[in-house]
Amino acid sequence: MLNQIHKAEAAMASFRKNRELLKEFTFGRQLQDVPDKSGRQHLTNNLIHQLVKTLIGHFREQSAKQQDDHNRLSELDARMFEEFLISGAAIQHIIRERRPGFQEELTWVDNVSPANFFAYPLRDPRALDIEIIGMRHDWSISEALGRLAFGSRQAAQQLRQRLLMEARDRTPGFERCEIIEVWTREISEVYRCHDRSRAKMMIVSERDLPEIARLNRTYKRTGKPKITIKMEMQTRWVGRYLTATGFELARREAERHPFAVKFYPLLDGEIHSFVAGLVDQQKFVNRLVNQVDNMMTTSAKGVLLFPEDELAEHCTLDQVAELWSSFDGVIPYLPRLGSQGPKQVVTNPSDCGAYELLNIQMQFFDRISGISNALRGKNDGGNSAQLFDAQTRNSLAAIADTFAAFRDFQSSRPL
Repeated sequence: MLNQIHKAEAAMASFRKNRELLKEFTFGRQLQDVPDKSGRQHLTNNLIHQLVKTLIGHFREQSAKQQDDHNRLSELDARMFEEFLISGAAIQHIIRERRPGFQEELTWVDNVSPANFFAYPLRDPRALDIEIIGMRHDWSISEALGRLAFGSRQAAQQLRQRLLMEARDRTPGFERCEIIEVWTREISEVYRCHDRSRAKMMIVSERDLPEIARLNRTYKRTGKPKITIKMEMQTRWVGRYLTATGFELARREAERHPFAVKFYPLLDGEIHSFVAGLVDQQKFVNRLVNQVDNMMTTSAKGVLLFPEDELAEHCTLDQVAELWSSFDGVIPYLPRLGSQGPKQVVTNPSDCGAYELLNIQMQFFDRISGISNALRGKNDGGNSAQLFDAQTRNSLAAIADTFAAFRDFQSSRPL
């Protein structure tokens, strides 16, 4: 089983690596702390995070009327939508259990970080082709016992001994362990039986066939129609809770796995998030910002050229600098034949067109992201309310596929 888990994790390794990069760019950590050759710090103008916050705001407006229960789904989904924009993955774990502070079993929804998740294969946008799926939990010993002992004192004692052996943190009172929850799709043979004399349909396993055969012999003697048997293939999901070394702690069976997943767009198994399409533009904006900063830093800004042989008697260059910086200063000097005298140099750093390139790149950023000023709540040029509403609707249409994909994820949850 561990080999299958490692294979599933390896299949998503490139996705997890790319997600870390996209997360760094979203929250502004874009190598700005790495100094260049001149010792200056790199500058960034983080445009991605603002766009992500804009879309999250519109998402919250659309789901503002949603009734919250013990799960507080409006907050969970907002954070999940943020993850969906950044990495293109939305993953939630749904389980029915009784948690501390609640007197009864309830259905609980928890967001799952893609860093701890694995699934294989993954090519169907509906995630119906998955054969193995799961996640790594970081639980305390007490939490693991509460979830896996099922109220048995004997089972709890055995689990505690095993978990303490494999705990990654053995600090007394703060012991923590890694538990792997893995669900596999398994196919078994079942038999559909139709008992016409009792008007009853039954689904039995192979071990029940001798009993069906005995009933058929009885029916034959009494003249009743015999039970018809048809073999079928049944799919069941088997869930296992393993330690890091592969020791099985508990097992469950269900008709489906407890995960709701959505990867966008999953074209030929590839994931391309909203943020992924903006990284190259963000890099170019950062490059232009640093070029402009470099030109402004290295260009001459009022440098005074003062010939040393024209210094007045008893006057030093330090005194000249002090007088030059005074608003009413007078600098004495000895003019020479053919000399232009002291001269101030000011360089215009905008001659190379970097400012125009930066302005054009910012416009490209809006076009590529599909988020216009109207969607940000800015009314350019004093347009009418009708035109502003039309611009907002058009901008939302450009990103409607992202919202629709996430709504499909919400509707697929088995709540």
